[in-house]
Amino acid sequence: MGALPQRRSRPVIASLVRPHRLSGRTAAAAAPPKRPHRHSGKNSILEARTMKIVVILGSRNPQGQTARAANAFIEGATQAGAEVESFYLPTMNIQRCKQCDENGWGGCRQRGACGGHQDDLALLADKMRQADGVVFATPVYWGSLSESMRAFTDRLRRITRHENGRLGIEGKKAVGICVAGGSGGGAPKCCVDLEYTLSVSGLNLVDLIPARRQNLPMKLGLLRQEGAWFARGASETEA
Repeated sequence: MGALPQRRSRPVIASLVRPHRLSGRTAAAAAPPKRPHRHSGKNSILEARTMKIVVILGSRNPQGQTARAANAFIEGATQAGAEVESFYLPTMNIQRCKQCDENGWGGCRQRGACGGHQDDLALLADKMRQADGVVFATPVYWGSLSESMRAFTDRLRRITRHENGRLGIEGKKAVGICVAGGSGGGAPKCCVDLEYTLSVSGLNLVDLIPARRQNLPMKLGLLRQEGAWFARGASETEA
């Protein structure tokens, strides 16, 4: 008798789990890093492409209430398989608009890019273009956005007046989170301001979440669910 043919062993496909990653200094540092935090959730080699989410915070305190709200969202998103990158605006170089020319516009209206500042605006706008979804989280100051969030969104809506600036941003899904400390007032009005500014920029705002110091512990659970829902594509049928 001839030798029996050898049986081929079936390949074993292992599930890959991406570790939680933080670039720059750790969250335990006194100030948040200028470089973004990177968070990645579970991802199998058989799964579809990972959803990429950019979180933009208008707070400089990585231990504050706005950061707690954003981190709850990130936790839900990464557990659902998303990859998240976070930016703290006050640690970045985002200048106020200079209203460059005599008409108050300059290059933003003619080229879709700011010509008055050499700062981090273009970097952050490109990060938004590369992402599948964007989250804006801001503390509430006097019933509206924080100064750093206002500076960024004011210039974002200016560059998106031109088709070049809107490219890759228009229609992109976004979520707004407004967190009020102190007396807890002003979060709903802040959401209205944020909705208008982001809508003018062409973003598809799928949800706005007001929170206040007094109800934040309850809202954290909602934000985790929101993050998971957003990571799955923010489907209307799932809402």
